[in-house]
Amino acid sequence: MNRREFLKSTATFGAGAAGCGSIDLAAQTTGARKPNIVFILADDLGINGLACYGADNYKTPNIDKLAREGTRYTHAYTAPLCGPSRALIMTGRYAFRTGATNQDATGLMTPNGETFMPKILKQAGYKTAAVGKWGQLPLGPAEFEFDEYLKFSGSGVYWNTQDKGKNYTLNGRVLQLRDKEYLPDVMHNTAVDFIARNRNNPFYLYYSMSHVHVEILPTPDSKPDSKDIYADNIAYMDKLVGKMMAELERLKLRENTLVIFVGDNGTGGGYAAQSTIGGRRLAGEKGSMLEGGANVPLIVNWPGRIPAGKVSTQLIDSTDFVPTFAELAGAKLPENKVVDGQSFLPQIYGKPGKTRDWIFIELARKWYVREQAFKLNESGELYDMSKSPFEELLVPADTKDPAALTAKKRLSAALAMLNPAGGIVDQGDGTGRHASREENRARKKKRKQ
Repeated sequence: MNRREFLKSTATFGAGAAGCGSIDLAAQTTGARKPNIVFILADDLGINGLACYGADNYKTPNIDKLAREGTRYTHAYTAPLCGPSRALIMTGRYAFRTGATNQDATGLMTPNGETFMPKILKQAGYKTAAVGKWGQLPLGPAEFEFDEYLKFSGSGVYWNTQDKGKNYTLNGRVLQLRDKEYLPDVMHNTAVDFIARNRNNPFYLYYSMSHVHVEILPTPDSKPDSKDIYADNIAYMDKLVGKMMAELERLKLRENTLVIFVGDNGTGGGYAAQSTIGGRRLAGEKGSMLEGGANVPLIVNWPGRIPAGKVSTQLIDSTDFVPTFAELAGAKLPENKVVDGQSFLPQIYGKPGKTRDWIFIELARKWYVREQAFKLNESGELYDMSKSPFEELLVPADTKDPAALTAKKRLSAALAMLNPAGGIVDQGDGTGRHASREENRARKKKRKQ
């Protein structure tokens, strides 16, 4: 089935069972004023990049404080590359429904075909802004109904010495990045300005950081003889998070603002080996279907509204943000669309609610469903995850272990229900990074003409 046929075939579906449900929790805990949402998305930051997750080589005091005063999730997952991951975050729908199965295909989504987060929240009275990387997402933030935006081309942009760092776009105006001007600082100032101007309205800020995507360059705080520029970048990212929290405090918005800090995929390959936890390397990295590719840091913080000092093993996947924020805002989910996410707002408040039995991860023509103890992939291979995130143990096909057999039955039923092979099938080169070789050759030929 091709993209157009599949989109047409799913147009009659109702919203997924994960929908926004009751808004009693939001009304009960926020009073008359709806809560603000600050969504901070780090680039290429796995769990092995933060001290609060046990990272050996990095210091992140501000993010650690967010975790210490909020809830830190150990089992949060997303697609292992940035484009497909961001599509999940924005739509709440799996890639076999949207077609966002690889980096290039993500750019084919349209405002008529998919509803992004800002459109959902704006109907509930929210002002919205996207600041930072737009990446492989299609068109621009304005076309998907962000009220304001700052975006730049590509990834890992910091200084105007980089090819893609010469300029950035602010609300339709192309501006030059000046000499010695650090783009992450420009982004921070833009985000703070948006918050300050909208402090009397509920707002949603999608703050998509440059850090810590390559090209890794010295930060304004790097010493000339720095021995670890990558650690400098993690430290500067942490500093910016701290500055954002300080601004919310200064504006007296902190107690009415839900802050989410999350990674868009695992740590990049060039830095995965040095990013150890307890002296051990994670299994996999950005772009892989192993734990290190998809298991990302997730910290939820809201002073006085959610439990502090909590570590949750609850399964979360990045489709869950759409229904969670919709429930918090009292907004309706898109009609005639399957929404795969499941709201975890009750659990944010420390209430039982309904938790996921499994999460689903897809990239290119590979996928898996994962529960706490096992995962099953598209080839029918079952893995024992008891030693994750450091090891994934292939369960023998002829196993007689009752726990493994019942897990395979459960996970097989979940995959059969989803039926990703019956949705939009990836037409890329199989890596999740590119379109088909034929399409790439055509693009290269066109550029030479």
